[in-house]
Amino acid sequence: MTRTATLEDVAQKAHVSKMTVSRVINHPELVAPELQVVVEDAMRKLNYHPNNAARALAKNQTSVVKFVILEDIDHMDPYYTNILFGMATELKKKNYSLQLLLKGSQIEQGPADGFVITGTRVDDYPMLNALKEPFILFGENRGGYDFVDTDNLGGETMATEYALKQGYRNLVFIGLDVKEAFEFSREAGYVNAMQQNKKIPSVNRVKNSTTAARAFMQEHLSEYPKNTCFICGSDRIATGVIQALVEEEKDIPDDYGVIGFDGILLDKVSSPKITTVKQDLWKIGENLAQLILRKINQNGAPQGEMFIKPTLSKAESTK
Repeated sequence: MTRTATLEDVAQKAHVSKMTVSRVINHPELVAPELQVVVEDAMRKLNYHPNNAARALAKNQTSVVKFVILEDIDHMDPYYTNILFGMATELKKKNYSLQLLLKGSQIEQGPADGFVITGTRVDDYPMLNALKEPFILFGENRGGYDFVDTDNLGGETMATEYALKQGYRNLVFIGLDVKEAFEFSREAGYVNAMQQNKKIPSVNRVKNSTTAARAFMQEHLSEYPKNTCFICGSDRIATGVIQALVEEEKDIPDDYGVIGFDGILLDKVSSPKITTVKQDLWKIGENLAQLILRKINQNGAPQGEMFIKPTLSKAESTK
């Protein structure tokens, strides 16, 4: 019968003390990254698995992180899939489980070591302030809470500069009609890029839906001459803009261009396919997991903010 590897075996294999191995397992933030790599490599080679149940019990932990979605479930799409898989993959490395909650009212039902929360609005701040467990937000905010998000300002700056480079003379921004930090940042990215290029910004806001964007375009399309590009705050809005242009038999992309924001699914199924600012949601999920685990291990110490750089996915809706 094969003998089960012990903590002592790992220490000998890695040429470190048992205390160092214990710290790598229980308090990795206290160990140099290079030393973590050596110890974790020894653990893999020996097929050593810590007694997670005993560790959690000793530290009064559950080894559970809850992902809480405060947005209306009717507006969910594949957007969250990559985030959840990115989080789950990273949490599994530290023997944590991920639990999904679709209602904020369920947040205190059942134990958890920490929370990752998305869809928060200013009205949710009192609820956040009342939480006893550590939490990280997915989404930039003005409340001073730790968060991970796409670089919204940088993404929309990139989109605007690309449209100008492609030769569009008029650039119109159609953003989301919400007073939230991510929307302010996307709008600012467009406005800043326009001003830097000595162009006059044109800012409009609609509900984040294909129907609303389509109705807006049907009402205002006559105001926009040929060689206009619409910089949209989401792929939903971009899809509605394209539908209205197609209905009026406008030439996309030569006479009118469209750029979205998200790059999850709608950009691929639209006809023509949408040039869009693509978010790296898997990477966002990984970083959300890393930050909440670090915050748990550091007894709720602030972790700050983290922006993940998006990319521009070029397609058929622009020159």
